[in-house]
Amino acid sequence: MKYGISILALGTCLVLAACGPNAKEDKSVTNNAPDLCIQNAIIYSANGNVQADVLTVNDGIITFANLPKNTSNCSQYESTTTKIVDLQGAYLYPGFVDSHAHLLGIGLREMTLNLEGTASIKTMLEAVAAEVAKTPKGETVYGRGWIETHWPEERFPSRQDLDAVSPDNPVLLQRADGHAMVVNSAALKAANITKGTKPPFGGDILHDDDDLPTGMLIDHAMNLIKDLMPTLTSARKEAAYIKASEVYAAYGWTGIQSMSVDANDIGLIERLSDEGKLKIRVYNAVDMQDAEDLVKNIAANGPQTSKNGRITTRGLKFYIDGALGSRGAALLAPYEDDPENTGLFLVKKEYIMPIFEQSLRDGIQISTHAIGDRANQLMLDWYEEAFAAVPESERKIAKPRWRNEHSQILDLADIPRYSDLGVIASMQPSHAIGDLYFANKRIGKDRLAGGYAWRSLIDSGAIIAGGSDAPVERGDPRIEFYAAVARKSLDGYSDENWFANEKVTRVEALKMFTEWAAYAAFEEGVAGKIEPGMRADFTVFDKDIMTIPEADILKVEPVMTIVDGEIIYKK
Repeated sequence: MKYGISILALGTCLVLAACGPNAKEDKSVTNNAPDLCIQNAIIYSANGNVQADVLTVNDGIITFANLPKNTSNCSQYESTTTKIVDLQGAYLYPGFVDSHAHLLGIGLREMTLNLEGTASIKTMLEAVAAEVAKTPKGETVYGRGWIETHWPEERFPSRQDLDAVSPDNPVLLQRADGHAMVVNSAALKAANITKGTKPPFGGDILHDDDDLPTGMLIDHAMNLIKDLMPTLTSARKEAAYIKASEVYAAYGWTGIQSMSVDANDIGLIERLSDEGKLKIRVYNAVDMQDAEDLVKNIAANGPQTSKNGRITTRGLKFYIDGALGSRGAALLAPYEDDPENTGLFLVKKEYIMPIFEQSLRDGIQISTHAIGDRANQLMLDWYEEAFAAVPESERKIAKPRWRNEHSQILDLADIPRYSDLGVIASMQPSHAIGDLYFANKRIGKDRLAGGYAWRSLIDSGAIIAGGSDAPVERGDPRIEFYAAVARKSLDGYSDENWFANEKVTRVEALKMFTEWAAYAAFEEGVAGKIEPGMRADFTVFDKDIMTIPEADILKVEPVMTIVDGEIIYKK
């Protein structure tokens, strides 16, 4: 099916009426005409109701949304400058926003050795060998995206695996979650990592039975090889940001809440957006490193925005622990498959608490990564302590909407605290349908009762902002929506350890990526719904994700993506 765009411009005397006695009346129609009119669409509001089949947009804002009983098309604007879009029965939703992803990483994934989807150590090594063959001797080979939980070998890769295909080039392969890396012997030697090397705080160096490094570096231990990482030039960054925007627009995302952004990149992101090269909206939470001047500016002047208003920066991002798959998530009790290990802490309280308290006074939104039940409990404790130390009367924003990024494994007693404290759970449904294959081995069924607990959090009154964590995951809104409502693998598998009772309704899933995503960015007054006065950000699919069989959600096609009334992607 083709979705037509009809643009009719009123030229001088091309329409005879414009040159006749009724010219004044026709010109009035033109002056009042919208920039954009969309017709023959099934238009959903964030509450899951079919709201309209025609809407109009002016200056990037929705001006009219009308039900078919009033008007069914845009014919009244055919003799004006209005751009008319006929969606021929496609389904239009409030713009989908990925509430947690990494914009630069999404672009770089398309420009580097991508190990996403490798089915075994063997297939990963074949990809590495091909990359080594075209890399000059001695230069670093870098890749990312592998995850071992589905591999037949049932283990992490090792330096010996990599040595077999790259004895001379240092090889650095980052796990999909970004919290672990396997390197070869050449890399270990270049970084002077030996049997006696002590891991830094917040990191671990795995050893084999002979007490030698296996090549696996966990969390902050990856910093030991940072000097071997390929140089990320300004030109490469610019290309990556542009590519990421293109990829996301084609999936149907109108915006991204980008985490762990380099504060030095904010000017670049704003410039690319203002130049029209980066089309989607971006809401940034930056790493603390090099962010002092930016934070001071936000404290003095409020959130920093680009000239076109599509880029907003107002927050800081921190990490409390690592990831479950690499056994770095901080747990209240040891791992079932590693009884001596309770995970890693990546930050110390004495460092972070003064920042938390000052952020309340300055109006800085805090987003904190926490995955294990111990990490999530500690995050809630620290937030609560900061809130008590800085009463609302001393805060720039009384209700600061601080966020917990991931909220994956929760002690059941902590679930009500999100609503009580006003903490937003920023969660990624695809993590559940990937992790639940192996999570039972890591922590056991009893603790999984508080795992990926979307239903319980919503029922307790918490707000969930839905995201993907790309490039950790693919970053496809269809997968995220499906995972939230089905809580099954992509091929339909689940079992009793997946706790199907924690899935959400389709209306709730829609809100997670629209209305609640807007709330998490202080934008609920301008975004997340389809009604007059809201931003004209729309996601259009060819099928109705609110009613089709759940397995078919994965097969719908993005038809069009619109931001500020501008079509940034069209099939």
